[in-house]
Amino acid sequence: MRKILVVGAGQSGLQIALGLQAQGYEVTLMSNRTADEIRSGRVMSTQCMFHTALQHERDIQANFWESQAPKIEGLGVSVAGPDGSRAIDWVGKLDGYAQSVDQRVKMAGWMDTFAQRGGQLVIHGAAVSDLDYFARTYDLVLVSAGKGELVSMFERDASRSPFDAPQRALSVAYVHGLGPRPEHPEFDAVRCNLVPGVGELFVMPTLTTSGRADILFWEGVPGGPLDVFQGIKDPSEHLALTLELLEKFLPWEYARATKVELTDAGGTLAGRYAPTVRKPIGRLPSGGLVLGVADVVVANDPITGQGSNSASKCAASYISSIVEHGDKPFDGDWMQSAFDRYWETAQHVTKWTNAMLGAPPEHVLDILGAAGQLQPVADRFANGFNDPADFENFFYDPDKAAAYLESVAPGA
Repeated sequence: MRKILVVGAGQSGLQIALGLQAQGYEVTLMSNRTADEIRSGRVMSTQCMFHTALQHERDIQANFWESQAPKIEGLGVSVAGPDGSRAIDWVGKLDGYAQSVDQRVKMAGWMDTFAQRGGQLVIHGAAVSDLDYFARTYDLVLVSAGKGELVSMFERDASRSPFDAPQRALSVAYVHGLGPRPEHPEFDAVRCNLVPGVGELFVMPTLTTSGRADILFWEGVPGGPLDVFQGIKDPSEHLALTLELLEKFLPWEYARATKVELTDAGGTLAGRYAPTVRKPIGRLPSGGLVLGVADVVVANDPITGQGSNSASKCAASYISSIVEHGDKPFDGDWMQSAFDRYWETAQHVTKWTNAMLGAPPEHVLDILGAAGQLQPVADRFANGFNDPADFENFFYDPDKAAAYLESVAPGA
């Protein structure tokens, strides 16, 4: 039986651990926190997982919250005009529903399940020196802890990392009491509100520790009017500032938010990081090799909501690469090939996300505008969140965009 160590108990690390465990591997999972500490701690992210990523969870029988979490059937886009009105406003329907489960709920539940199924769970904040020891006793070491000392083992891939500084200041509040959405009260959707030159607000329904909730997620251009959350420790002050910015920039969203309250004292988060792609193989002082997982090696800005989706897709890809490799050694060539296989999917996410961080070119504005008149355009854009590879066909190139819009125009 092959012995595998997974360091880091997030979406990807836990999914790999549960998936390999089900295939009969002897898996050890290392986490710096217990399940109870995760469950009672601060929110770790926003997460809206689309159909393909959710299917990967179903494939390993880990979709424990599917019946409880809101079913997200659409994705809407609004663009704020200079007078506080909506210059663009539409919603596309998803082919398969999306869902969001607070990672405190999911990661804690998955950790408990892994242990109940006989997995070795080690609560320890691993350092490089620990991995140096473990690499000699395991057939493969996977590093899925996306922060801290371990990430420094993985060299930045400058050719795939155009940014060396954060492109957005991030701020999250989990709330109860958000009013119904008047545009489409009959179904749930993720709503993306663009404030040109200022930033974006995402609103998404989720399942949290206290039941159904909504996430208010600001992405602010650094140094701009949304970049005001650094240093705010008081959750109530964080929420008050969130609402103040809503009232100023997005009055239609503020109108729904006048009675909200935080889900819990840990329901806020703020931070920033530079989008970075790293080389996938980490070399230990003794010469041993470890393989980087998910946002250890491909960390995109959350503007396109792809973090947990990419983590799920990376886990599924790595599980396949591991199982198909059989009893052969997990050497550097295999590690590179496993990453290259994942990059076939991840490259589309990185290209799209980096494009969305800049000012939209005219042909992209044409697409967003056309989606308000032509439902097929709205639906196609919405479903790109599940399959970002499709954006190659109509989104980046002005000629392809024009040809696509012409093909769906009335009378075409």
